[in-house]
Amino acid sequence: MDVQTLTADERRQRVFDFLDARGIRYEWYEHPEAPTIEIARQWWRDDGSKHCKNLFFRNHKGNRHYLVCFDSEQSMAIHDLEHRLRQGKLSFASEQRMERWLGLRPGSVSPFGLINDPANHVHLFLDTNLRQWPSYSFHPNDNRATVVISREEFLRYLAAAGNSYEFIELY
Repeated sequence: MDVQTLTADERRQRVFDFLDARGIRYEWYEHPEAPTIEIARQWWRDDGSKHCKNLFFRNHKGNRHYLVCFDSEQSMAIHDLEHRLRQGKLSFASEQRMERWLGLRPGSVSPFGLINDPANHVHLFLDTNLRQWPSYSFHPNDNRATVVISREEFLRYLAAAGNSYEFIELY
């Protein structure tokens, strides 16, 4: 099935199926639609996990795409990201590019979108400060739920997804 035609429930289930098939442990909970950090914050549980902000960019030529993941309490200007990532001029990727490379729609961007990138085209940048947290929270490609996953299990997920990634100091 074409990933662009999947319903939100189907996109979520693909994440769970991917994790379950690889024995990757996680917890999850449902909540009302939360397309922004500001909205999502009211539904977050006090579970010790770090909620992450995820931004999807393209380079100036449009031939490289980057997912940037960092602490949701921080903010980043594109100019600062360009300087830190050293990938040249960046801009937010279009909704069409997001659907093509991550199988996602705006408001549900997460590293779990990498399961929809079999060519491993998208490079993931993770803020190095995330290493200090024991677990992370992300949407499971559906902004009506949150997955809580330990740092160790998340790194197992990244290895299984196969995309390149690196921890980098973003602020």
